[in-house]
Amino acid sequence: MTGAETEAVPDDPGVTATGRDVDRTPIATADVCVVGAGPAGALVADRLAADHEVVVLDAGPRFDPADRLARQERAIRPSSAPPDVWDVGGDRDAHTNSGERFYPLNHARVKGIGGSTLHWQGLVMRLHADDFASGTARGVGPDWPIDYGDLRRYYAAAERELGVAGASDNPYVPPREEPYPMPAFAPSYSDSLFADACEELGIDMHSVPNARNSEPYDGRSACVGYGTCQPVCPSGAKYDATVHVDRAASKGATVIDRASVRRLAHDADRVTAAVYTTPDGEEHRQTADAFVVACGGVETPRLLLLSESAAHPDGLANSSGLVGRCFMDHLFAGAGGVLDEPTRQNHVGFLTSECHGFYDDADAEFAPFKLEFLNDAGPSPVEMALSGDDWGNDLLDRLRDGYGTHVAMGGLVEQLPRSDSYVGLDPERTDDHGDPVPDVHWNVDDRALRTIERANEIQLAVLEELGAEVTWVAGPDATGPAYHHMGTTRMSATPADGVVDPACRTHDLDNCWIASSSVFPTGGAVNPTLTIAALALRVGDDVDSWLSHDFRLT
Repeated sequence: MTGAETEAVPDDPGVTATGRDVDRTPIATADVCVVGAGPAGALVADRLAADHEVVVLDAGPRFDPADRLARQERAIRPSSAPPDVWDVGGDRDAHTNSGERFYPLNHARVKGIGGSTLHWQGLVMRLHADDFASGTARGVGPDWPIDYGDLRRYYAAAERELGVAGASDNPYVPPREEPYPMPAFAPSYSDSLFADACEELGIDMHSVPNARNSEPYDGRSACVGYGTCQPVCPSGAKYDATVHVDRAASKGATVIDRASVRRLAHDADRVTAAVYTTPDGEEHRQTADAFVVACGGVETPRLLLLSESAAHPDGLANSSGLVGRCFMDHLFAGAGGVLDEPTRQNHVGFLTSECHGFYDDADAEFAPFKLEFLNDAGPSPVEMALSGDDWGNDLLDRLRDGYGTHVAMGGLVEQLPRSDSYVGLDPERTDDHGDPVPDVHWNVDDRALRTIERANEIQLAVLEELGAEVTWVAGPDATGPAYHHMGTTRMSATPADGVVDPACRTHDLDNCWIASSSVFPTGGAVNPTLTIAALALRVGDDVDSWLSHDFRLT
């Protein structure tokens, strides 16, 4: 155990490592129960806490902010894998794989207050307008039952809430209604190298909006350049959901950590309680008038499937049979190599430039994709120093010869929703509470694989124009996920075609909403968090309206 995390003292599970007693009993007068304290759950809780009694339940601990430097030190050591940084693993986080492709679920997830924003890259783009109408505009995939106009004001609100640094220099994205809250980060040195090559090839480059402070914002400092944005930002300049969890708590919300919600109790058409287990082994029932499930694209369908009953024999909210189905992720396309000159990689630990110039060429044959100009190709000096056994002049020579000459491009490619790509329950393996673990059955469509090849062709052309020696390519046979879990409780206009309605309320249950990328009917090819945040703010408004009209339980 490091620092002062809220891990239970072995001989007294009700006491944290700081010695502080933790009351994890239910709140009898709750209006709203939010399950999950990641970005969606945090924003919903903050939106509702001023006017309603809100309880937030999360399966993981409340990490001590003072411990982040220690986690950063752990992250930069070559012997440490990403799950080690945020204590992922063991029976609690067990999962299985039964699909065509192995899905390394634990490589990039966090259970705890703040959720995946504790370790995310902080990239926040809006979906393109055609992403909401893929079937109509591109001839493949379903249309969303909402369009860009329905989310436009919520996108703007989400950018203000998270704190986004950006510039209006991307000609391929939908229209904006106001400037970004903060100015964009300056292009990196390697961006200038890419810019010369892209100009020769007629490829546009533009800035990347980041949920990372380019100047002091909302009581948090400007980025100080640690370069370890993923998996940990010690300074707090990168947004994470603890900002809104703490804000909700300051308005009166009750936040209960290490409360594993194992099922949702219900009658025929309403959820009545979230049933959770605490570290001392006690089972509790949190009742409320309204419930918001915000557990992400894997744990949300798992919870609904675990909540099966005589009234809902195939799982809760699953009259369509689509809970867990249509699991999507973004696929990675990339290429990189070395230049015979300094590239100054790893001076900035995130993206500052992208290209959406090919995005809206998408059709039934090729998926939308974006190109990324990476700032973190090759090892950092710290990684090199810690991975060798040489010292003094030998180490200096190795650093001089091997550091800062790498260059690379990445890209995200859309995957189509498929019924045979899904999250289910493993019938044999159980977690630390004895419940079936999630089984990720991940399959990928040929359209996505063709698009990866197309992205690789462009990336290799840019690297050739740069004069780089190409040393690796992540093509169709070497692609992997971006860890953006989407589609498993998708939004639809009718109950037969999805799990939630256009307001993200479940078709089958009057008082249950889902705030998650799991509601995405299609994924587009941009990072999903800003859309998650926009939808969460919209869910908060809908729940508030529902409660205000006294549709609650009597």
